[in-house]
Order: sequence, then C-alpha cells, then structure tokens
Amino acid sequence: MRSPIYFVAALAAAGIAFFLASGPTPEVEPSVVATPSPAAVTPVASQVLVDSGTLVLRVEDMHCEFACFPKVRETLQGFDKVVSVELDEQAEAGTLDNPQVLITYDPGFDLGAARSALAAKGFAKSTIVP
Repeated sequence: MRSPIYFVAALAAAGIAFFLASGPTPEVEPSVVATPSPAAVTPVASQVLVDSGTLVLRVEDMHCEFACFPKVRETLQGFDKVVSVELDEQAEAGTLDNPQVLITYDPGFDLGAARSALAAKGFAKSTIVP
C-alpha cells in the first residue's frame, strides 16, 4: 500500500521541480559590496593643518549613524590632534541623510593621514566640504 503513495509523492516532487526549473528566471543584478583591502587603498597625500579649527568632512560611504558613524568617529579620534568628531545635523532624527562629520582639531592635525585611515576602514569616499 505504501508503494503507490511513494510513487505519487515522487511524481509530484518531479513535477514541482520541473515547474520551478522551466519558469522564467528573474534578471537580478548581482549586489556585491567590495571593501578595499588595506593594500589596495591609495593613500591620500599628507595635508597637515597648521591652525586649529573645525572642518566638515563628507564621508559618502557612511550610511548609518549606529554602525558606520561610530567607526568613523573612532578612526578620526585616534589622531592626537583631534579634539572632537560629531555627526553633522540631519534632516530627520534617526536617519543619516547627511553623511558629514564635523571635526574639531588642534594645530598639526594631518587630514591626509586621517582620510587614508578612513579609506583603510572601508570609507574611501571622503571629501572636504568648503
């Protein structure tokens, strides 16, 4: 009595497999996120700032304020001459729609080294906002 039931189940499974295999395949773009290896990161030229001040750095690869921004802040605060790193004002609380950080620094801060360190951490696209 079990044999006919097994035969029907196998036939149903084969039909389902055939249906799935012969159906249209969706055209999906592969979404590969490539993080550059430290060896592949091109270093930014040294740019030592002689006066103290505050500058705005736009970090295009920073997408969230809960994981990305803390990593950016930790990287930048690792430099001796950095006084503080704050997230720039956002249009909506809880959403990072303005990927800019405010860096307050003392004389001797090497902005080029800081940008190279950010690139090594996966934040290669950073620009100074005038």
